[in-house]
Amino acid sequence: MIHSSYYRPRYYPYNSGASAEIDRLQNLSATLTINRDKIKEIGRDGMIDWRLKIPSLRVSATQLEYGGLEFWRKLANKADSVVTLSLNDFKTAMGDIAGYKTDDAGTFLGTIWYPKLRLSSFNINIGDPQAIIERSFEFAGEDEIILLNNNKYLIQRSFSVGTGSNTAITISDGSTYPHPVLDPDNSASYLLRVVRERAGVTTDLVYTTDYTYNNSTHIATIVTTTAGDIIKVFWSATTAGTQTFFTNNDTDAAALLADQASIYLESANYVYKLQTVSIAVNFDRTDYYEIGSNTVIQRGVRNKTVTVTLGRILEAYTIEEILRNVNGASWGKIDTRKFNDNFALVVKLYNSNAKTSFLMKYHITNLAPTSMEDGVTLDDYVTRNATLESEDMIISTVE
Repeated sequence: MIHSSYYRPRYYPYNSGASAEIDRLQNLSATLTINRDKIKEIGRDGMIDWRLKIPSLRVSATQLEYGGLEFWRKLANKADSVVTLSLNDFKTAMGDIAGYKTDDAGTFLGTIWYPKLRLSSFNINIGDPQAIIERSFEFAGEDEIILLNNNKYLIQRSFSVGTGSNTAITISDGSTYPHPVLDPDNSASYLLRVVRERAGVTTDLVYTTDYTYNNSTHIATIVTTTAGDIIKVFWSATTAGTQTFFTNNDTDAAALLADQASIYLESANYVYKLQTVSIAVNFDRTDYYEIGSNTVIQRGVRNKTVTVTLGRILEAYTIEEILRNVNGASWGKIDTRKFNDNFALVVKLYNSNAKTSFLMKYHITNLAPTSMEDGVTLDDYVTRNATLESEDMIISTVE
């Protein structure tokens, strides 16, 4: 059996950025819909055949908040030097999640591979004043690939191109990088995917048209290259060589608690007595196909929505006063029809509840209030939720 302790998750950005293990992951689930149509006809009892359409895949993941920007950068396909991300950075970004699986006896069993995932939504949630802060993610894709037996290890390697229009690349050396194993679904094909990144644009290369591969010499020849191109090669192998797929992160915090967060409405209004904070981001994704092809040819985001919900035990109407832009000490009426818009909410995270060392922030701008909800329960205190909506947000390590 495969215990979660021996399931090593790794993320491979499709475009820029190196791969990395997924730290502080709490759960990972995937639902694959095969999308087969049953073919029947009038005059016949029973089925004629099945026809396979493009599958659909949904992957969900939950991660403890640890104050690091690394996984956000991987999701946005950005380099490690990037310190601020906006929602637009996630619109065209893709990546692969690979789970490397070992049983209780220490025997490596195989890799589960979810290629070309797009981020559909994510949430930042502080469930109560003593909760561990959590991040949760939803991804959309089409494929689930199981690598096992002689093909059980997924290997990826990147190469930088110097000069020359035809570039010969030695894929593997048999020790540090194990040699590719034949793809059992594709005769004479050893490489699972070859992509070229050029000036920030990544393109899937086609075997024999864009590249060739000689399994005797383990050399791939890329037909057309330009200095500065990055070539990424994926293949399956029987051994791992000396590759390490998961490195323990003992540098960042194990997790951040609710008391390590500071919540500001606008720039200087610290929000007191909050019980819950939820930031939900949704990308309204659309995929386009074409007649004559069984792949997605274009991917886009029609719009994006950021929904913020602030829950509190009702004592004062400070949030409402801020939304109405009035001074609570001298203003005796709050008409919710007169709420302003274009507010900002900042969630700052620190290394401890002393809040002396800033880690990162979630910063939502152009917020407008959309609903207010009171909760009155017998023998309990009255609660009130304020919900605001926007389309703009940044994630940053710059305070």
